[in-house]
Amino acid sequence: MLCVGFDPDPKRLPQALQGKPDGIFEFCREIADATADLVCSFKPQFAYFASQRAEAQLEKLIGHLKTHHPKIPVILDAKRGDIGSTAEHYALEAFERYGADAVTVNPYMGFDSVEPYLKHTGKGVIVLCRTSNPGGSDLQFLNIAPKGEPLYLHVARLAAEKWNASGQISLVVGATFPEEIAKVRAVTGEMPLLIPGIGAQGGDIEATVKAGGIPNQPGAGMMINSSRAILYASSGADFAQAARKVAQDTRDALRAASIAR
Repeated sequence: MLCVGFDPDPKRLPQALQGKPDGIFEFCREIADATADLVCSFKPQFAYFASQRAEAQLEKLIGHLKTHHPKIPVILDAKRGDIGSTAEHYALEAFERYGADAVTVNPYMGFDSVEPYLKHTGKGVIVLCRTSNPGGSDLQFLNIAPKGEPLYLHVARLAAEKWNASGQISLVVGATFPEEIAKVRAVTGEMPLLIPGIGAQGGDIEATVKAGGIPNQPGAGMMINSSRAILYASSGADFAQAARKVAQDTRDALRAASIAR
């Protein structure tokens, strides 16, 4: 169930990698290689690369993942959301330029802004639904007619009942709101959920697994992301080994919670 997110902050890289031309790539590669046998997916966060003019390092990282860990899906966390003609190019960026297996998208502009991604057969489209940030409630809790349900549940229902004819869609629901995870699961059946928010953001593992699991299928249907807690387990030369230790502890805790459920 564990998804390792790559949010490489140059200020937090080990000293030996700071300022190196490929330092971000080397940092992420070492952690990927150290944790690959513990994870169900990897999730590079696009902004952390783009802000450092490190798009080439992102391409190199995903190429490395595809070559050395080909069975592990790569989610490009870009949260794209624009009109259809622009979305077509964002889809090409995610799937053709970077070679990602899935991409996160914002559904605020409706289905025509999501549809271009679905035209890429075999690729995943992960739609923001109930996000883990505190301000998400500003909009996501607004009641929507005709059912009078909150917007995040309306998005979940649209995704599950109307948009997902090809079976490519999953949803983002934050671990910081387990009650809402359970409501989304009730609406979406066996749709996969990407669940950020454990680790540094404080989401509770047991509550998350209980809320997000598929009935009678322990451990299925969830990609539970941890980024900073794993990436920055150590700032020394042992950063990859320390990341592996935290990843293994997190993986084991997720498994234990799944069995207990």
